[in-house]
Amino acid sequence: MKPNLRLAPAHRLVLAAAAAATLALAGCHSSMAPPTPLSQLNPQQLQGRQVFVQYCAGCHHADTTKDLHGPGLEGLFRRKYLPSGLPATDERVISTIQYGRNMMPPFGNTLSNRQIKDLLAYLHTL
Repeated sequence: MKPNLRLAPAHRLVLAAAAAATLALAGCHSSMAPPTPLSQLNPQQLQGRQVFVQYCAGCHHADTTKDLHGPGLEGLFRRKYLPSGLPATDERVISTIQYGRNMMPPFGNTLSNRQIKDLLAYLHTL
């Protein structure tokens, strides 16, 4: 005897709602890997973290994409585009750090080239 595979309309609605909820929840979780643990950072990345804490952390989160005063930077280089919509490249990020953009002030006269390179190395670990 074959089982009856027909579902009542109410059951179909419940199954459809459950499937939609499952898909929605799956989309809410980031597929990005978590930031690199501090214990795994190399010396340059650790120096960059110090630069971040001193100059950037007042406006940007490092461990989330949620905004503070500026956008959260978790997974910055794991995305195709920066929060500004520009391509997520070293050149664009360095330019933004040096010259500022919108509400972000320029740091080109504040940070040395070494600090910017260290900061960039750290941002790649987020």
